[in-house]
Amino acid sequence: MPAESRDDPAAPDAAAERHALLGLCYRILGSLADAEDAVQETYARWHRLGEQERRGITARRSWLMTTASRICLDMLGTARARREHYVGQWLPEPVPQAGLWQSTTATVDPADRVTLDESVSMALLVVLESMTPAERVAFVLHDVFQYTFAEVGEIVGRSPEACRQLASSARKRVRGARRAPADAAQHAALVRSFKAAWETGEIDALLPLLDPDTVAVADGGGVGGASPRPVEGAARVAWLFADLRHRAPDLVLAETEVNGVPGLIARRDGQTVAVISLSVSNGRIDRIWGVSNPEKLRAWR
Repeated sequence: MPAESRDDPAAPDAAAERHALLGLCYRILGSLADAEDAVQETYARWHRLGEQERRGITARRSWLMTTASRICLDMLGTARARREHYVGQWLPEPVPQAGLWQSTTATVDPADRVTLDESVSMALLVVLESMTPAERVAFVLHDVFQYTFAEVGEIVGRSPEACRQLASSARKRVRGARRAPADAAQHAALVRSFKAAWETGEIDALLPLLDPDTVAVADGGGVGGASPRPVEGAARVAWLFADLRHRAPDLVLAETEVNGVPGLIARRDGQTVAVISLSVSNGRIDRIWGVSNPEKLRAWR
């Protein structure tokens, strides 16, 4: 476990403790609702311990984080089975206020680990979905939360060397999907320009902002008119958003932070009906993820 968990036997502040658990479970599961269930089950198991058992645990947060990780590993298997029957594309659940999800204040080696902000980005969460449950848990625990491979092995039931291989395989997936990122100012400017172009409903206004190989993925959960398949290519993506504007002229767009980076929300009659995340590379938008499934927008109401 991270050093501060091993060295401090006192139970940490309850709110900070719960945020840490929720941040861990969200990164592993990609669903805020599932993460909340995992955290609730973690505390339930803590309270089911006998008084003497609890007294024997010198680092409460360490015990809770380990227990939550095991619960999440079990949940990943059933979650993937459910997603096989999901209507349309499945995307991770977008969250606001990513600052609440920071995992640790310790120094992270940038050559070996993702940054804390990147660890909750939609781009990384989408890549995590392509991993096996063991790869995902090993990557999140080691590269984000700084567990040793011996500690990861105790959680996933494998040797430290096997966990090292799992994390290495996961890291290769992340690096293979990573494109040249834009700085924060450029990203925000392109989001602002995309919003303005979308509001015009004109294809010619949208096209210059899009990478030729742009892909747009929509998660509607079978509700509304979300495309059941990814839309690929700048021309098709521009047409998609222009058509959305003409079919829903009453949508009100607003800039906001989505999973730690600038994004957009769409409102109708004051209610959030969609959250849009964008990936920017080489001065253009190359990925767009839109979530309109009402079950995934509870945090935005």
